[in-house]
Amino acid sequence: MDDALCPLDGRYQKHTEILRPFFSEEALMRARLQVEIEWFLALAALPEIRELPRVKRKDEQKLRQVLERFRSAQVQEVKVLERRTNHDVKAVEYYLKQKIEHIAGLRKQKEFVHFALTSEDVNNLAYGILVHEALKTVIRPQCKSVIADVTRMAKRWAKIEMLSLTHGQPATPTTVGKEFMVFADRLQRQFDQLKVFRMQGKFGGAVGNYAAHRAAYPAVQWEKVGKQFIRSLGLTPLAHTTQINPHDDIAELSHLMTRVNTILMDLSRDMWMYISRGVFTQKIVAGEVGSSTMPHKVNPIDFENAEGNLGLSSALFMHFAEKLPISRLQRDLSDSTVQRNIGIAFGYHTLAIASLKKGMGKIALNRGLIAKELMDHPEVRAEAIQIVLRKHGVEGAYEKLKKLTRGEKLTHEQINAFIETLPIPEKEKKGLKN
Repeated sequence: MDDALCPLDGRYQKHTEILRPFFSEEALMRARLQVEIEWFLALAALPEIRELPRVKRKDEQKLRQVLERFRSAQVQEVKVLERRTNHDVKAVEYYLKQKIEHIAGLRKQKEFVHFALTSEDVNNLAYGILVHEALKTVIRPQCKSVIADVTRMAKRWAKIEMLSLTHGQPATPTTVGKEFMVFADRLQRQFDQLKVFRMQGKFGGAVGNYAAHRAAYPAVQWEKVGKQFIRSLGLTPLAHTTQINPHDDIAELSHLMTRVNTILMDLSRDMWMYISRGVFTQKIVAGEVGSSTMPHKVNPIDFENAEGNLGLSSALFMHFAEKLPISRLQRDLSDSTVQRNIGIAFGYHTLAIASLKKGMGKIALNRGLIAKELMDHPEVRAEAIQIVLRKHGVEGAYEKLKKLTRGEKLTHEQINAFIETLPIPEKEKKGLKN
């Protein structure tokens, strides 16, 4: 869509449409409807609520079909109701009541729709359901895929030695494979936490104490019922709350996603540097243009795009973590408008993953450059030499190598000649030369 306000729904739509089933307005309406239907059925299963008999199987099927048949046309029905009520959750309640009017066995019990609930009871559970589904379907598989890609590269180039740079200066040699494994291990640690993360659920009425519930049915153990209901939706019950879920769950997830983004940004920048240095080359794609004026350019734009979108994603996640857990007294509404943007944070993350994977798929190792760099910097052998000298108790080992190498341009022959003068066993000399 060329007229979209947000690039996630315009230029980059093909990369982010996978998130629509979880973070669109239609998805949120459907999840709210799911919560309302499941609560109605849960109430009907309580023997203490005689005014709402257990729902017959055929009527339960009809009720569940209301959710199954919820599509774009039904969304518009809800939107019509919302324009009248100016309340999105109340509109879903009225929509469900209208549908129950057509179920003969439930028509007289329609006032048990949204029974003793506040809108936040519905909203926080709906968001929890959607976030869980998004993590399961999109976010965790994407993270797992990146780890697999990086691990494959680590194994492919496990024994390829290359010059390392610390502070931007030549340092002790490393291997290409090990450097990739650094990122694989870091991502795996966050992925392990992402696998066990669970959203929480609040379900206690207007101020979290089941007051209205008890007024109607004092014999029901409402705390127990609420916890069972929350668990039935796959969420972790909160014992004590105000009107709202305190959103510590979203804050925890946001911090976790920010750490994932930070690691991926570090990887993107390192890949950019390796390409700039010539360690990696990029495969040429026929028809592509690198620069509008410099025909020779093959720019590392995929890693640059990943870096930019990871930054946008993290900026939103950090705002969620800082803002959402703060609510004035028993509740204010400032969390509502912020929560609607959760999908955007995941959208920029998903877009960054697509760019990063594309970039990783285009690189090739420049073995000639790597070998030349090592040969051009014999001074990096100094660390190993001085450590072996320390091993044999040679006094001033570090200082000897500092005097020889610091700021000097040496050859391997000069290094080897220096090794010959050292008071260490011949076997050690041979090893250092090799």
